[in-house]
Amino acid sequence: MDCVESIFKSSYDNFEVIVVDNASIDQSHLRCKEKFNKIILIENEKNLGYCGGNNVGILRANGKFVVILNPDTIVTPNWLDELIKAYNENGEGLYQPKVLSLYEKNILQSTGNMMQLFGFGFSRDKGEVDSGQRNKVEQVTYASGTCLFTLNSTIKKIGLFDPFLFLYHDDLELGWRAAINGINSYYVPFSVIYHAESYNLKWSSKKFFWLERNRRYCIKTHFSETTYKKIRKELIMTEIMVWIYYILKGFLLAKIKAEIDISKNKEKILKKYQEIEMQKKISDAEIIKKFSDEIHVPKNVSGSLGVKMFNYVISRLSKKARSALSI
Repeated sequence: MDCVESIFKSSYDNFEVIVVDNASIDQSHLRCKEKFNKIILIENEKNLGYCGGNNVGILRANGKFVVILNPDTIVTPNWLDELIKAYNENGEGLYQPKVLSLYEKNILQSTGNMMQLFGFGFSRDKGEVDSGQRNKVEQVTYASGTCLFTLNSTIKKIGLFDPFLFLYHDDLELGWRAAINGINSYYVPFSVIYHAESYNLKWSSKKFFWLERNRRYCIKTHFSETTYKKIRKELIMTEIMVWIYYILKGFLLAKIKAEIDISKNKEKILKKYQEIEMQKKISDAEIIKKFSDEIHVPKNVSGSLGVKMFNYVISRLSKKARSALSI
């Protein structure tokens, strides 16, 4: 309810608020509707995940713009004004605000989301102190699903969130698909929201499963066969590194389950691959120029020797992959 309350305090006031309840049992959605009778409440009969739940809301939206907003966020009064201003200056795209920690309000959670060449997504500057170091609108690899602003027509053009992903890497996949269609993603620093760190799953075996399954899915569906063949050696080496990392973290079973699930869904993956290849307007070679070689890891976890070694090797493999793609 705090999220909805902050939205109604926005200085921009021409909007509708759609609350999608994913078959929750705590009745919070009903209390929210009782307190804010202007909201449009949609009650799903079952949990459709982040992707399916947001798709239901998007399909109900009537406005020129659509904003996806996590319920554990608080927005500042001018958040929408700044996003619309950025759109007016830069045109069609996927936009995200500056995301700060709800509990440590000077700590950044995202100044734009970035993608590493092998499909690892990360939030730029996460864990850093906000000193205004990113103070202009700029392109990023993809906009964070914590708060994603775009045109309703853009969603119709590139498609909804992929329901197969269910949760995690959903915004990465959407941003990648947008880029393939020639649509850029942007970070807007003067639009500010506060976000509680995800309270679902934490660093659990389930979270590792979704992250890895969906990373593998995105690689298999978004890279062309030609690209895949050129960097096959580097992809295999990366997989070995990921297996080692999961074993060391105690999540071997999660990795095995992710691989089994990918194998079980070969037909679905092939169909998605064919759909994406049909709509590609921008080549893999051009898209990859926007990807990172390294993965930004917050300082509170980057001190681990294992993390440093993993990042070092992944970065070296990424640079070799770029060389292979340029041949």
